[in-house]
Amino acid sequence: MSKQRLPVVVGFGGINAAGRASNHHAYGRMVQSALPTAQRERMFSSLAGVMGISDPGSRQQYMLDHTLVRRVELSHFDVNAVPWNQRLPTTSNGKPVSFNIKKQSLPAQIPFDWRVTPVSVTHVNVQISGEQNFLLPTTREFEVKAAGQLPTGFEPGTLYQSRSHPRGLQMMIYAASDALGSTGIALDTILNRISPDEVSVYAGSAMGQLDAAGLGGMVKSRYNGQKVTSKYCPLGLAEMPADFVNAYVLGTMGSTGAALGACASFLYNLRHGIEDIRSGRSRVAFVGSAEAPVNPEVMEGYSAMGALATDKGLRALDGLADTVEPDHRRACRPFAENCGFTMAESAQMVVLFDDELAMELGATMFGAPLDVYVNADGHKKSIAGPGVGNYITVAKAAAAARAIVGEKVLRTGGMVQAHGTGTPQNRITESEILNETARAFGIEKWPVAAIKSYVGHSLGSASGDQFTAAMGVWQHGLIPGIHSIDEIADDVAQSHLAFSKEHTEIAPDSLAYTILNSKGFGGNNASATVLSPDVVKRMLQKRYSNEQWKNWQGANEAVREQQQAYDDGMIAGTERPVYKFDHGVLDGSDVELADKEMHIAGKAVNLDLESPFSDMRID
Repeated sequence: MSKQRLPVVVGFGGINAAGRASNHHAYGRMVQSALPTAQRERMFSSLAGVMGISDPGSRQQYMLDHTLVRRVELSHFDVNAVPWNQRLPTTSNGKPVSFNIKKQSLPAQIPFDWRVTPVSVTHVNVQISGEQNFLLPTTREFEVKAAGQLPTGFEPGTLYQSRSHPRGLQMMIYAASDALGSTGIALDTILNRISPDEVSVYAGSAMGQLDAAGLGGMVKSRYNGQKVTSKYCPLGLAEMPADFVNAYVLGTMGSTGAALGACASFLYNLRHGIEDIRSGRSRVAFVGSAEAPVNPEVMEGYSAMGALATDKGLRALDGLADTVEPDHRRACRPFAENCGFTMAESAQMVVLFDDELAMELGATMFGAPLDVYVNADGHKKSIAGPGVGNYITVAKAAAAARAIVGEKVLRTGGMVQAHGTGTPQNRITESEILNETARAFGIEKWPVAAIKSYVGHSLGSASGDQFTAAMGVWQHGLIPGIHSIDEIADDVAQSHLAFSKEHTEIAPDSLAYTILNSKGFGGNNASATVLSPDVVKRMLQKRYSNEQWKNWQGANEAVREQQQAYDDGMIAGTERPVYKFDHGVLDGSDVELADKEMHIAGKAVNLDLESPFSDMRID
């Protein structure tokens, strides 16, 4: 059997309610109370750069209060006065309803029961007999008042020429740029070592771009008496995050697209990136997701399903009177008595190299996603109800870890980043799946983290939040506690699991693997096995010679210096997102085509392909 290339994590970046992902800063916000002083100060400096604060030393409490899950802020919408149009039926009651309006405001098709007469050059009188429905602009109080929002003051569209981009695409530009910068390796250096078609980009949004600059504007503009623009439709598409990364950040021409699997979408895309690298189809993969659903229209939809934690539900949990505002910081309570999940926004991106390229360029190795397992639920009673598919994905992910690290380490050297949404149904079903898997594999106390208690549920980006948090655990040796809960609910299976409200300190080299678990509407289950940096290095030392390893160590010193310089620049505000509009655009004149090889802007693309079915050739 020929050796497969190992996909290695060489960079990651993004933005969520905890801050900037690169250099583990967002993770650091989650565990800030347990960080050493120097690391905690560095985290605050990063947050200050994100939030536009010039004096982080005196504003630490402000930064804590304006990150993570919290009451929806006015920069998103006013939860006490959400605009809507109330239907207002009227009846003439024997006398016509009469009013004057401008001629230009008349509808193109005059209703048959309207009598229109001129009253001036510019105005007409309208008389309506019988019944007429009007829409009355008004406001209402929103039932859901908590969300995981980007740090207050952070507006990604102000950092580059955003040109009316939907918020999710603005966030994706930032995340991709952050991930690229976090590698410590210049893009040109990477692209000069590979062919133009050897970079894959897989990124999307489970919900598409549903704010007013995307599909949201397209579907409601005419209803609100406004004009539909030419940007709404194309910029609203679900795969547009990948398109933006290709076109405006990387300029790459490899495989691209978005695999959508509801809340498991990031892992679906990660699976494509892993397969491309393991098969040799690509040598580099950028994998990500961007979701910006903190708006009343999207949240209304999930609330109508009973999926979101409302103020009424939170008051009931805590025994509060109707006049008391609940603690919105604790809106998401995974594996405890809870009442729904908490919507959140996030954009995350991970950079993968094949192991040979990582060794050659001296890349820092943050871990390796071994595989992603995806299974459906089979027949379902409810499209939103859980099923058996997640049993398969978690068991396969555990088996994959065992195949690499062995039986003993599987049982004592791993953890789970749970889906942990904060709904009653999830706490029962996911805990049963994890507990039964642990029992079957002989795992006594499997540590379980649930970071949605900090950053909320960012739908398609949720497992991206989990992925970058896993990198932080290996860096700092702290498993985030489920801080928003009082105690684990009685109906949670935990005989073979280890839940903790407090941060759990571990030796980073004792944690060999992490399983990321994700469950999505419709039966979209995905579980990923991610190997630790220590395991990855031990594996590669078996594949490469001592001399090759020393060469990597030497090259990595320079890469780490660049990674540090990038982080310093981000904190200082001197780094800006990469956005190359109308830059290096190619056309047919840049292509030289032959039967065995083609060249694009001087770079070769191999066309001398071998049949994978050599035993069935018919020529």
